[in-house]
Amino acid sequence: QVRLVESGGGLVQAGDSLRLSCAALGRSFSTYAMGWFRQAPGKEREFVAAIRWTVGSTNYADSVKGRFTISRDNAKNTVYLEMNSLKPEDTAVYYCAAASSYGLRSLASTYNYWGQGTQVTVSS
Repeated sequence: QVRLVESGGGLVQAGDSLRLSCAALGRSFSTYAMGWFRQAPGKEREFVAAIRWTVGSTNYADSVKGRFTISRDNAKNTVYLEMNSLKPEDTAVYYCAAASSYGLRSLASTYNYWGQGTQVTVSS
């Protein structure tokens, strides 16, 4: 059983920063990529950022490019999302996801493991 455990969410003001963490626990698995998605109330879940596990290449949604940075610590099986210059429209539940097989990293269907989500609220 693989569990993804997120932490680091909270309530901040516009312009502040937060760092989310996601640790992959349980049995080991071959990781192709890990990513972050988010879902705001009444909206569809959307892609935020992803990182290819072995080579470290990254991709981002246009809405967060230049403000968010995804990184990973292979030894700790942990992925991070550094969020700077936060805006009220970044308010959402943020989900960590892991993919064991190749696929388009911006698609939720690529990922076969999901965390429980962590709330990020940005006040204006």
